[in-house]
Amino acid sequence: PCFPFHDLTTDGHFAEPDVTIVSGLTDMVVFEGDDVTFRCQVSHENARDVEWKLQDVALQNNEMNEISVEKGKIHTLTLRKVTEQDIGTITFRVGPHTSTA
Repeated sequence: PCFPFHDLTTDGHFAEPDVTIVSGLTDMVVFEGDDVTFRCQVSHENARDVEWKLQDVALQNNEMNEISVEKGKIHTLTLRKVTEQDIGTITFRVGPHTSTA
C-alpha cells in the first residue's frame, strides 16, 4: 500500500495523531464538605501525558482526589469533601492542550 510520506516517522513507523481535547472542563459551584467531579473528553483512547492540576499543583490519585478514565476517553477528577483550600483553578492537560475551570 502507498502512504503519504508525512504520515511516517523517521524510523518508518506511522506517526500518532495528536490527542486533542474534544469536550473541556466546565466551572462548578460546590459547597464545603461536598464532592465535585470534573470531566474532560479527549479525541483518542488511552491518551498518555495527561495531568490534572489545582492552582498549578499537580494532583495525584489518592483518597481525596480520585482520578479515573471512563470509556477510554473521558478523564475525570473527583475532589472529595472539598474545603476552602480546594478553591481555585482546575487544569486538565493532555500533551500541549489544556482546559481550565
